[in-house]
Amino acid sequence: MEFTMSGRLEVRISPSDVGKRVSVRSLTDLGREADAAGPRFTDTVGVLTSWTAGVLHVTRRGGERVRIAEDRLVAGKVVPAAPARVRGLPAADTAELERVAARGWPAVETEPLGDWLLRAAGGFTRRANSVLALGDPGLPLDEALERVRAWYAFRALPAHIHTTVGGPDTGERLAAALADRGWRPVAHAEVWTGALAPIVDRGVDASAVRLSREADETWLARYNRSAGLGTEALRVLGGGPSVWFATVPGEEDGQGTGPGAPAAIGRVVVDGRWAGFGAVETAPHLRRRGLAAAVVAALAERATSEGAWAGYLQVETDNEAARAMYGRLGFARHHGYQHWRAPEAP
Repeated sequence: MEFTMSGRLEVRISPSDVGKRVSVRSLTDLGREADAAGPRFTDTVGVLTSWTAGVLHVTRRGGERVRIAEDRLVAGKVVPAAPARVRGLPAADTAELERVAARGWPAVETEPLGDWLLRAAGGFTRRANSVLALGDPGLPLDEALERVRAWYAFRALPAHIHTTVGGPDTGERLAAALADRGWRPVAHAEVWTGALAPIVDRGVDASAVRLSREADETWLARYNRSAGLGTEALRVLGGGPSVWFATVPGEEDGQGTGPGAPAAIGRVVVDGRWAGFGAVETAPHLRRRGLAAAVVAALAERATSEGAWAGYLQVETDNEAARAMYGRLGFARHHGYQHWRAPEAP
């Protein structure tokens, strides 16, 4: 916090700073009644998403929205955006990575709305059935949201909007506006990035990994979303600039008819310097044997042979096993994202 020449804390933010990253100190509820230990404070760092009617809202990096009454402010200042904590990678901003990821998991049907992109794929995954909300929709927000709801209703799909959080150029203001209008967050995840060369250089034994251009029946037997998979889902899985599927063969199925479901699978899509990893899954009874790392290593080697040198992936915030594995491989958080669902029509 900043101090004045007299040594006092000072509020150096105003409603004109909405949209900027700030650090504020405020009195807690207990702080209103100072005890012998003195007043109690709490510090909040994030994007100032609104300041109206004497109330501030600050959205933290993880997407949590903090409400602060103006009369509890003790100090505040605008602070520089925190850079992504990654090394040996392109200096990619959030918008670039999100657009690369959208190409790597392409919807079957898309339509632009200003800078936004409406996406649909028969309901297969929220990523392919949500609005990629980057930039300006070209309409007043309420009008844009009505257009979104109508577009998805015509396709008998719930309306979802994909917003980004926790980066220097992310969509906390839009997320706050959606919350104010009754939209609710239904999924929280993160985009992680990592250099490919260290993964390849680790020397992980990937000799058992087989690569293919198609998600065949064997691969799909391990994929956890394979139940009722339709043609639209297969188009999403196989879509992207250069897609490869990895399979570690499983054991015999016990009936002498050949191998059962694979021991592990994975997918990568190569798009210039970027390689997007996904669908990395291991049979439950074969976990913690390095199979997932072998799959990623094999896919990383293939991606580097096609000219990629940086990787990205999406991981759920509560998937501790996956986060630990990707962390060991050198991946780190770049930014987060949320999916917001429209309120039910009155």
